[in-house]
Parts: sequence; structure tokens; C-alpha cells
Amino acid sequence: MSADAKDNPTAAVPAARAGRPGRTRASAKGEQTRARLIAAARTLLAGGMSERFTTRNVAALSGVSHGMCHYHFQDRTDLVLAVVADIRPEWILPLEEAVAAPGTFAERAGRVVDLLSRPEGAELSHLHAALHWHALNDARVRECLEAEYRRWRGCFTALFEVLAAERGGGVDARLLGEAVAAAVDGLAAVESLGAEVDPGAVLRALLRTVAAGSWAGAPERGSAPDPAPRTPPAAGG
Repeated sequence: MSADAKDNPTAAVPAARAGRPGRTRASAKGEQTRARLIAAARTLLAGGMSERFTTRNVAALSGVSHGMCHYHFQDRTDLVLAVVADIRPEWILPLEEAVAAPGTFAERAGRVVDLLSRPEGAELSHLHAALHWHALNDARVRECLEAEYRRWRGCFTALFEVLAAERGGGVDARLLGEAVAAAVDGLAAVESLGAEVDPGAVLRALLRTVAAGSWAGAPERGSAPDPAPRTPPAAGG
């Protein structure tokens, strides 16, 4: 080894290895292949083809060899779990952002109502139905989906924690959050059947009622409940 190499070990490493451009290209190609497989998995699941949902069919639809599919995903359960993670930015992250953004309870509740009033796309609706079916038949999918829904329900708990902070306590944020999350989930089921329901109006009424009820039953700090509570701010505007 030359003196320069001893003083600077990287000098002895070929440029291709030092920067690893070949490995970077391979990694990018691998990510593209993985994305194609997940997209194909989404298509099959959203198309109501659970009985045809196999790694072989996903590979064929994505134009990837079956062996390459198994290189990225051990089995079809791994593919389902990848789809669960892939749709997170479409339903959980926007809700987390709406609650976490600065503002009063009423302002945050308004953002939540606006977000949840938007119609859910057909693909996402079908995907949720397919994922629930797989959760009934696969323990790993069930565990993963339960964790996703805990995170989703946690958004409503966080919303009512803002209300509790504004009122100085006396609000069971977790209980109210779970109750509203269950109602929202039920409303989504009603909407999926094409019922003529105005989700925005229903959600505003729900949040106003729950917020007002929690205020009426909330004691002042260290005292008995106030028999004539002050009027709380209206949720959602």
C-alpha cells in the first residue's frame, strides 16, 4: 500500500465503490419494483378479488417475475401489510395534521369536519373493506389493522385533549374521542350505502353536542359541578 493510501484509506478504494453509484441505482430500481408490486396489490384488493389475491397474480399484474415478488415480499400477507402502510397518507396522516395544526378546539374541530366531510374515494373504500376481510382471516393483518385504527382513533382523543386543556380539566378526552371515532366510523358505513346524509352537518352537530355535554358535566377545578355552566364555544364554526 502506498503512503498516500495509508494516510487516506479511501484513496485505495475505487471511485465506484467509494460512492457506490451502482448500489444506489440498484436500490432505486428495487424501490420502483416494490412500488409496482404494491400498486398491483392495491388494484387486486380494491377490485374485490381477494380470492385471486396471490403473490403470483400480483407479480403478473405488475409485470414482475414471481421470484422477484418473493424477493421483496415473503408472502401475500406481507403484501397486504404493505398496502396498509401505503394508504396511511390517504386517511390517517391528514387527520393527524388537521388536529395537530395550531388553533383552538373549535378551529381544529372545524378542520376535522371539513376533512371528514369529503367523500372517500371508491378505491380507498374498497381497500378498507378488503383489508377488513383479510383481518378476519389472518392474525398478522388483524394486528396491523388494529394498530392503524388505534392511531386513527387517537386523533379524536388528541382533539378532545385540546378541549380539556382549554377548560382546565374535567374532560375525559379518551372516552369522548373513542365515542366520536365510533360515530364517524358508523357514518362512513352509512355513506358507503349511498344514504342521503350530510356528513358535515352530522359531524358538526355531533361535536357540538359532545363538547357541550362534556362542559355541562365538567366540575370546576376541585369543586362540585357548576349547576349553571357557561356556554362553550361551538365546534366547527
